[in-house]
Amino acid sequence: RGFDCTQIFEGHAHYVMQVKFNPKDTNTFASASLDRTIKVWGLGSPTHHYTLEGHEKGVNCIDYYPSGDKPYILSGADDRTVKIWDYQTKSIVHTLEGHTHNVCAVMFHPKLPLIASASEDGTVRLWQSSTYRAETTLNYGMERAWALAATKETNMLAIGFDEGCVCIELGSDDPVASMDATGKIVWATNNDIQTATVRGLASGSGDDDGLPDGERLPIVPRDLGSCELYPQMLKHNCNGRFVAVCGDGEFIIYTAQALRNKAFGQALDFVWSGSGTG
Repeated sequence: RGFDCTQIFEGHAHYVMQVKFNPKDTNTFASASLDRTIKVWGLGSPTHHYTLEGHEKGVNCIDYYPSGDKPYILSGADDRTVKIWDYQTKSIVHTLEGHTHNVCAVMFHPKLPLIASASEDGTVRLWQSSTYRAETTLNYGMERAWALAATKETNMLAIGFDEGCVCIELGSDDPVASMDATGKIVWATNNDIQTATVRGLASGSGDDDGLPDGERLPIVPRDLGSCELYPQMLKHNCNGRFVAVCGDGEFIIYTAQALRNKAFGQALDFVWSGSGTG
């Protein structure tokens, strides 16, 4: 339509700093304003559906949780806090504190279970999106941090500062996986656990039927379920009946076939015994 204005949404009492569409329902969007509120709107109505109130100063930035399992909105404000909201119950789930100046940008990382926040204090803070534990604080001495960007295809995070941009890799793209003595593989993709077997896949039925070196194996993965923590290490025990997953300062021992929780505790690393059941 030649970019004609077809709808105006009014209701905020101060500047609107950011708007964001809901990725699970693109007919709704949220707006952040210096009137200290977040409003959620629908494209079919000029008035807002509801208002989220809780920040003590103006709200600068918002983001929606990227997948469908949590109805969350993330917000950052001049009160130096980051808040996670449940937009179904319209309540605050958690408040993240630590910045010493206005929070200018927030985001749920689309691939990793991380929350990132950028502030005029010159830092970017990273938090676990499941436990809300502070992971690290980044400071590159480039004055105020204003902007954040990431894609779901990589572990990269781009940051915009007063004095330039920085692009960093978070963690590693190396797979978290383990294979037992029979050729059964268990691996993690974020919190999701899958399994497959590679035994006999490369050999074929005859002498000339085998796959040449370097060819991709035709693996058919099977979903085992979701892990309660973010896996950073995964290892079979010696007889292949159990799998230990370690991450977020904790460990969980699962059955390898059905991902049933058998034991858990606190740990930074995990090593099985080389004999018996591990």
